[in-house]
Amino acid sequence: MGRLIYSMISSLDGYASDASGNTDWGASTDEQLHDFIAEKFASATTYLYGRRIYEMMTFWETALDDPSHPDFVRRFATVWQSAEKIVYSTTLDSTSTAKTTLERTFDPQAVRAMVDALDHDVTIEGPTLAAHALRAGIVDEVQPYVSPVSVGDGLRFLPADLPLNLDLLDDHRFDSGVVWLRYAVRKD
Repeated sequence: MGRLIYSMISSLDGYASDASGNTDWGASTDEQLHDFIAEKFASATTYLYGRRIYEMMTFWETALDDPSHPDFVRRFATVWQSAEKIVYSTTLDSTSTAKTTLERTFDPQAVRAMVDALDHDVTIEGPTLAAHALRAGIVDEVQPYVSPVSVGDGLRFLPADLPLNLDLLDDHRFDSGVVWLRYAVRKD
């Protein structure tokens, strides 16, 4: 049985993007961080995306085509390209990456059944899509990569109106100041 894991970069003050939609503050050229994320994502061979995060992640579809990218970028691109991707969007006409399915509606029960039937983990990315899954109670773990920056306002990593009880399972600090946190979502 797989786990549904909400994982993405967050600012220290809890935002996935700033007020203008910018996420550049979370972009990292930290080889240690990229390799860690690639290792974590290797165990989750299905990724669930909202439209905006999917459009941002399409960079990885062609990253191997550019020999000037450093090896750590190429390693993550290999992991990303090998995964199945499901994009939930009512506005996207089609997808532009291999191994990608477009779904018009997010059905929490169908997603939970899919995750339960798999022998690997599934990540859910994009705070809007993840909020639907968190509200439905189907997320097993929350794993933010907390960047050492405060952006002041924007799109929240976690919904402001949803109380969650979490148990810290693991953490890791990177030389860049980013901290990875792994929480189990308590189902009580």
